[in-house]
Amino acid sequence: MSEKSPERMTASEASQQIGAGALTSEALVAACLHRIKERDPVVGAWEYIDPDAAIRQARARDAEARRGPLHGIPVAIKDYIDTVDMPTGYGSPIYEGHRPGADAACVALLREAGAVILGKTVTTEFAAVTPGKTANPRNPAHTPGGSSSGSAAAVADFQVPLALGTQTVGSTIRPAAYCGAVGFKPTYHAFSLAGVKAQAEAMDTLGLMARSVDDILLLSDAVMGARPAFDVPQSTKTPRLAFCRSPHWPDAHPRTVEVMAEAISIIEAAGGTVGELDLPSSFDAALDAQWTILCFEFARVLSYERTMKRDLLSDRLQDLLDRGMATSVADYRAALELVRGCRQEIAALIEGFDAILTPAAGGPAPEGLTGRSDMLFQRLWTILHLPAVTLPGFTDTTGLPVGVQLVGAHGGDGGLLAVARWLEAEIGRALP
Repeated sequence: MSEKSPERMTASEASQQIGAGALTSEALVAACLHRIKERDPVVGAWEYIDPDAAIRQARARDAEARRGPLHGIPVAIKDYIDTVDMPTGYGSPIYEGHRPGADAACVALLREAGAVILGKTVTTEFAAVTPGKTANPRNPAHTPGGSSSGSAAAVADFQVPLALGTQTVGSTIRPAAYCGAVGFKPTYHAFSLAGVKAQAEAMDTLGLMARSVDDILLLSDAVMGARPAFDVPQSTKTPRLAFCRSPHWPDAHPRTVEVMAEAISIIEAAGGTVGELDLPSSFDAALDAQWTILCFEFARVLSYERTMKRDLLSDRLQDLLDRGMATSVADYRAALELVRGCRQEIAALIEGFDAILTPAAGGPAPEGLTGRSDMLFQRLWTILHLPAVTLPGFTDTTGLPVGVQLVGAHGGDGGLLAVARWLEAEIGRALP
């Protein structure tokens, strides 16, 4: 039996223990529930949880034949993703107590894989700008980042080994970086979004949270409904990375600048190579185009809420939706055309590199729960439809996490995750 208490095991470790008969799903779920009871008053990661129902699921998994690696493993679901047996409120009082008629496809696939759906984690209002109650588990005076705030905090705080989030701008990568989890945003449309509330359909993507890259691979297999979900090279060759400062580099926190230099040193000491990737000025315009697309699509996706329930929307969200309705169709189409050109450009620019190395966020999590967390360093890669993963390990002087981000080629999720697994191991060896 592992010396780790069950709630501190990665999903891969717990899966091995369950497969060997050394751990039961009930014991694992009970340990997570104990941790939640102890920590949720401080962290506030959960929107809905029914401990008795979770234990019943675990006992059912223990009583049946093993379905696969995620059998009996608890998973948290962002409260932006439909669940038939739990309320789904989308972070809004408009949908308080709302019970969807079916599971989202990703949730149904998790159940089919034998996972235990532990509960629903906090999201910002409609996965947008107004935060929920969640605090950063490393320092509750600081934001966990949005919008998948509860998922990132719960995973990083050992309350659950795996969680689902979403990303339209930076809603998986940013909170994972702020809280100290592994966050993965796959290539656009890699996973089904059936049953996930839309925000901006030109960018919406399912996001995965875990405490190791191997766990991301397990979770990917389950939500893809196929094993393996991605073709991950098994070669041990050292990668060639492109360091990209991106247009936001002047806004990077001093510690972020230091961490990128430290990461490059680790990579080169381990035999990897790091080149420079300077983006053409056309990519500066892509950032404005991304915001135009977001506002235009979000205002239309939330047409019912905007027109029929406006008084229940926050002022910040009302302003964003009003901006979207004021955006012309011509400007929207021009923004779409611009980013299509940038997608073609980036494919040529990164040819010959195994991944892009770039910051995961502007800096450590800012202080305060109601202020704006930065959208730096995630949004460009999201509008380009590229897969991205953030890795923990680095911190600032106060212990707040500072993530590093790897970005892959379109459709190159398997190669990206192979590089991420390599760098994860090298960071683990290099840092105390």
